[in-house]
Amino acid sequence: MAGAGSRVEAPPRSLLPFALPILIVLFASLPAVSQILPKVSLGFDKANGPKDVAVTLELVAMLTILSLAPSILIMMTCFTRVVVVLTFLKQALGTQNAPPNQMLMGLSLFLTFFIMGPTFKRVNDEALQPYLAEKLDYKVAIEKGMAPMREFMLKQVNEKDLALMVRISRSPTPKNVDDLSNFTLIPAFCISELRSSFIIGFLIYIPFLVIDMVVSSVLMSMGMMMLPPVMISTPFKLILFVLVDGWNLVIQQLVLSFR
Repeated sequence: MAGAGSRVEAPPRSLLPFALPILIVLFASLPAVSQILPKVSLGFDKANGPKDVAVTLELVAMLTILSLAPSILIMMTCFTRVVVVLTFLKQALGTQNAPPNQMLMGLSLFLTFFIMGPTFKRVNDEALQPYLAEKLDYKVAIEKGMAPMREFMLKQVNEKDLALMVRISRSPTPKNVDDLSNFTLIPAFCISELRSSFIIGFLIYIPFLVIDMVVSSVLMSMGMMMLPPVMISTPFKLILFVLVDGWNLVIQQLVLSFR
């Protein structure tokens, strides 16, 4: 037994992991104001009518759309052109990890939201908000929501790519754009975006390719065969890109290419 003037020692730290659950149980057993916590359950039950089945089908359709959201974003917006052009720019500069791929993806995503802002606003005003207010049926809401997206894709798609998809699908020749199905328009739009992005990437490559050729010729004329030309050309490409304000020019032309 310790004396009256002795100091009480703290319990060893090795007992803390065992004491913490005991304290939680003790505090939980004390009378206190009970907190209402949400309960989430998932189960299968017999449907009472067609309305229950319709709600279930709407839930399944919503989960399917959410799982396909990345594909929808890539296939039906300007994301493809933006990310491919920025990737070509990074390869043309010759930098290995600058800027990182995550940064390019983030920049491409925000540029997509910026470019597609008016289209997304129309989808929200004409389809999403009326559907949430129960003014439109979900089928009508989907049709009204697809109308601005189809209008955007039709402005950017190439007629040659549309003709290719119509010919491959062996469907009858459409009389107007309203007869084009989404299964024909979306792949044609993606092919057109890839073509446009490769053309822009080629134009970006030209000045940097000239610098690489000049540096290689100079090194060979000086007899420096063992010196990698990339070590010399990369600083010159970076200086040129900074002097002409390359990021401003590339982003500006990318945004204006969709106007």
